[in-house]
Amino acid sequence: MSSVFPSPADLPASIPALVLRAAQLHGDAIALEDGAQRIAYAELPERMLEVSRALIAAGIGHGDRVAIWAPNSIEWVLLALGLQAAGAVMVPLNTRMKGSEAADILDRSGTRLLFVQGQFLGNDYPAMLAPVRPAGLEQVVVIGESAAAEQALSAFLAGGQAVSAQQALERAQSVGSDDLSDLLFTSGTTGKPKGVMYAHGQSLRAFNEYVRIIGLVPGDRYLIVNPFFHSFGYKAGWLTCLLGGATILPQAMFDADDVFRRVEQDKVTILPGPPTLYLSMLDHPRRGATDLSSLRVAVTGASTIPPVLIKRMREELGFTIVTTAYGLTECGGLATICDPQDSAQTIAGTSGKPIPGTELGILDAEGNALSQGEQGEICLRGFHVMQGYFNNDQATAEALDAQGWLHTGDVGSLDVEGNLRITGRLKDMFIVGGFNCYPAEIEAALSEHPSIAQVAVLGVPDERMGEVGCACVVLRQGEQVSDADLISWSRERMANYKVPRRIAFYRELPTNASNKVDKLLLARQLAG
Repeated sequence: MSSVFPSPADLPASIPALVLRAAQLHGDAIALEDGAQRIAYAELPERMLEVSRALIAAGIGHGDRVAIWAPNSIEWVLLALGLQAAGAVMVPLNTRMKGSEAADILDRSGTRLLFVQGQFLGNDYPAMLAPVRPAGLEQVVVIGESAAAEQALSAFLAGGQAVSAQQALERAQSVGSDDLSDLLFTSGTTGKPKGVMYAHGQSLRAFNEYVRIIGLVPGDRYLIVNPFFHSFGYKAGWLTCLLGGATILPQAMFDADDVFRRVEQDKVTILPGPPTLYLSMLDHPRRGATDLSSLRVAVTGASTIPPVLIKRMREELGFTIVTTAYGLTECGGLATICDPQDSAQTIAGTSGKPIPGTELGILDAEGNALSQGEQGEICLRGFHVMQGYFNNDQATAEALDAQGWLHTGDVGSLDVEGNLRITGRLKDMFIVGGFNCYPAEIEAALSEHPSIAQVAVLGVPDERMGEVGCACVVLRQGEQVSDADLISWSRERMANYKVPRRIAFYRELPTNASNKVDKLLLARQLAG
């Protein structure tokens, strides 16, 4: 299978240039679809420049920050493309943020204009922001209805009539590959979120490889459940579709019933997501009665995936291509990926090999390279490493060393074939009796238990040992097992210090807005 753009040299310089080229390549093919709303690739430049014209009229220039605080939708993509075509830098905001959290990022990023959803899941976002709005935020443009609406999107776009389409086109054509395309803020699990500076050319090169590896082809229909504010929904989502000529099908939030409906109704061919998405589909009572035959490609990513899940995704959900990948915001969201032809054990147990142009190293605390099989910090070097953290030189220096290595804070090793095995986070590590315990390693062992559907391990305080492991377990449908049985089973299969001393059963594990297991919330629940 070949990519639409087979080599880095053939890639457009920027995301706006990609849109202009995709319109020529794919013409009447549908680029964006949600229910009755459809936008063809040929229409996309005009819709993109409509937003750009309004932003230029509002005084937005090259390098200015423009934020989007909204759930996945067609409007989200159009606004993102329009602001990037105006030369602005996109700042996506997590839809689960409260007003003060959003205000902090808007303030520290120096955002001048915000596009914000009026109402979503019972929240009035403009009203939440109003009491804490940063002084530097000049305009708030509301998508939909809000009691605190300052300016409606339709009125804002109408203001663009003062700027010609030719002027907007020239602005779009002036955006270069080294210009910043976005500031994605890290999750903030180790302090305040940090804004990752990333350029147009970096994303296009990395995700052109992604298109090639997963075998995306023009005409594919890509249901994007992963949130657009995250690289999985943005870069491995709608940007990937534009690179490959697929149809973008936005999904505002994950709902298993709705996903089933859309797969059948919209003939979805590509459905990426975290393991929780596929687990919920496999256990769904309507699975046997729903036509899932259109599904072809699944992409997931987590440090612990039971091989049986990969097997079930292929046999019971019908995916012919299942693969796993690894990345983080600081490298654009993609660093390694499994060859879809690899075995279920390799795809489940590793995150594959580096994409072309990426160097992967496993380093010790002194920065020395470790041998195959030895555990150390996962470090990355290459074209796709961030340009730094926005207005945070100290944090940049801590993450990027003098040799150009990005220190990820993740722990892992390389197998004999050069595939990356993730063991855990440096900061997630807990110590039992003087031994270092990495949660992902213990989770991988526990996931082999036939009754376990999903598991998360974390260290919890213990009066005698200081810390011990606690396994938070979701059982497969219809299975029953006691905590004593699981602990006994673990003792037979792992070193004593790794054996969880505590088991907590859950119907489902809490997740954050990126659909990753929320271990911070689990820790609070266990402490309570």
